[in-house]
Amino acid sequence: MYKLLRSFLFWFDPEKVHYFSMNSLGFGCKIGFKSLLEKMFKPTGAKPVHVFGLKFSNPVGLGAGFDKNARYLGELEALGFGFVEIGTVTPLPQDGNEKPRLFRLPADKALINRMGFNNDGMEAIVQRLQQWQQQKSNGSQLIIGGNIGKNKITPNENAWLDYEKCFNALHPYVDYFVVNVSSPNTPGLRELQEKEALRKILTNLQALNQQKEKLKPILLKIAPDLTQSQIDDVIDLALEIKLDGLVASNTSLDRTTLSIPSQQQAEKTGPGGLSGKPVKERATEIVQYIHQKTGGRIPLIASGGIFTGEDAKEKMNAGAALVQVWTGFIYEGPAIVKRICNYLKHQDH
Repeated sequence: MYKLLRSFLFWFDPEKVHYFSMNSLGFGCKIGFKSLLEKMFKPTGAKPVHVFGLKFSNPVGLGAGFDKNARYLGELEALGFGFVEIGTVTPLPQDGNEKPRLFRLPADKALINRMGFNNDGMEAIVQRLQQWQQQKSNGSQLIIGGNIGKNKITPNENAWLDYEKCFNALHPYVDYFVVNVSSPNTPGLRELQEKEALRKILTNLQALNQQKEKLKPILLKIAPDLTQSQIDDVIDLALEIKLDGLVASNTSLDRTTLSIPSQQQAEKTGPGGLSGKPVKERATEIVQYIHQKTGGRIPLIASGGIFTGEDAKEKMNAGAALVQVWTGFIYEGPAIVKRICNYLKHQDH
């Protein structure tokens, strides 16, 4: 059924289809179809995962960039997600890059995006999170991650202040944080992955966290394009400052994993981060490398090319505690969480 719907939706602009689909889902939930969606798509008997001091009802989450503005939390929970990462959130609202900025490469089950941290800004997003918390008395178990970044106009030397603002604003309303310095779509952002720049951002957030009544886990999202020595730097720093975990990995600038037709299409598309099947192998390699090098001391959320239960299991075998989908959700449809959880459940028996 979804394949048929997908072939129709794929005729239209990806970004418009995204909002049309989510708003339709929202409308369906408003007029009373939420419990039907839950029956259809929520996994049953999934094994909860305890990590970062949090309890996840299942190990399948939705990566940042899908529900940037915390508009669809109830709808995504109805589809069975164990956790949803909102954002990337920046202090000030920003429009992001010029459209079109999201492209499909169906031959390779991939996407290219150059969104550029388009979001409503931390104040508007905090208001939505407040509303969500008020509604949460309905027994919701959804874990919310806050993915935070810097505004495009903020120079790198002041980036730490943007992360501080977002951290303080979102702290009462999210369950964990992800520091995003690895998107390829904000000029100069990836320079913040260098050890000393990262140290400044992360040690400041750790210090702020210690002053709060309740500590929230802080994770770092890394790019799949890092060299081995850069990954080693990240590991050293994460262990030194006792970071709670890593998300591996973000989108890639490497196009060599694409088939020839998709490479030609990608050339016409222009710059942007690649996600989906072509980044699967590299993302798994990074998870495995970090897990082995640290002896499992740094909990990992794996992201990159997860479409099936087998893909999720591969990431978990490599050392991931949780997995995040994004491109897989677009290609596989709303049953993706249930399918992955059912597969994992049968593997455990």
